[in-house]
Amino acid sequence: MLKDKIVVIGGYGHVGQMICNDLAHFYPGKVFAAGRSQERAEAFSRATQGRVEPLRIDADAGVDPALLSEVKLVIMCLDQQNSAFVQACIGQGIHYIDLSADYRLLSQVELMHPLAVTHGATVILSVGLAPGMSNLLSLHAKQHLDVTEAIYISLMLGLGDSHGKAAIEWTVDNLRSNFTTMEQGKVIQHTSFADGRKTDFGNGQGSRTAYRFNFADQHILPRTLQVPSISTRLCFDSPFITGLLSRFKRLGGLKLLNIPWIRDAAVKAFASMRIGKPTFALKVDAVGKKQDQPALVECFLQGVHEAEVTAKATAIVARKLYTSHMPHGVFHIEQLFTIDSFDEELKEMAHMSSRLRIGTSPGSDQMTETSS
Repeated sequence: MLKDKIVVIGGYGHVGQMICNDLAHFYPGKVFAAGRSQERAEAFSRATQGRVEPLRIDADAGVDPALLSEVKLVIMCLDQQNSAFVQACIGQGIHYIDLSADYRLLSQVELMHPLAVTHGATVILSVGLAPGMSNLLSLHAKQHLDVTEAIYISLMLGLGDSHGKAAIEWTVDNLRSNFTTMEQGKVIQHTSFADGRKTDFGNGQGSRTAYRFNFADQHILPRTLQVPSISTRLCFDSPFITGLLSRFKRLGGLKLLNIPWIRDAAVKAFASMRIGKPTFALKVDAVGKKQDQPALVECFLQGVHEAEVTAKATAIVARKLYTSHMPHGVFHIEQLFTIDSFDEELKEMAHMSSRLRIGTSPGSDQMTETSS
């Protein structure tokens, strides 16, 4: 039986629609927007003049294997409660891409590497902005140092941008949480939206204080890049809103998000908020040594409409996986791709740059700069 279909779970959602439209341009009639709502899937299909087909799938409820018998690739745009659906796809030899930023799920999928090898499936995790582009910029930075001691990842999101409901819910839920990471081989406890660090986002964006946040990249990269200390922080383009949330966190006010109606109200408030610009900025600072001297590599990615960049990056990975032979197993994006794989198609919506500074210490006026 010919396996040539692409199923995008959450394909009629904010990011999913953009992924479907991109892939349908190359593979019309083979792309399916899937989810629990047949009505929403059909409405989106009509809007694409049938280039994208509708499909009802409830990944959390279990899926009849026959429904996926002609599927070559599944793209998951939603956070899942467990890894059963991923395992089912792998068991049928279906390639799989996951956009989740939640390491609890990704860590379960990582354990399926032997299963994926056995069944001839390629699973690519950490696809999107963070994790995703943050992983690739971290790899790029590490490659420019002889020794990498620490990597600091900072993400700024514009409150004037349009974000999908699932992404907003994940962000709100993680504002109130604590989490652990491995740093220098030790388990370290962190409070979300605390431990601020000032970061220059470059290209006219200026400096912002960003705060620790439970993005998956900081759990993944210490192992895949062999860097002992990696941290990820988040801020918004409005310093007032960022500062307000930080103060609320210190005072215990964000514990109110444990109350369901307050949590739902916060999600709606973020969804309707349009007080900033539709911009985003990603900054990676890698500290280490170059030519036996202290060195700092700074990598910048700035653009508008974060969701569009996430969708485009996902589509690039999907097209590569759909049309070429890639190693079987479970991988994170930085294990199969470099940032150069995305530069050409992303340059119309985002600007990437980097610079290496060599000198007595990071930030020193005596440091020598080289840019790319």
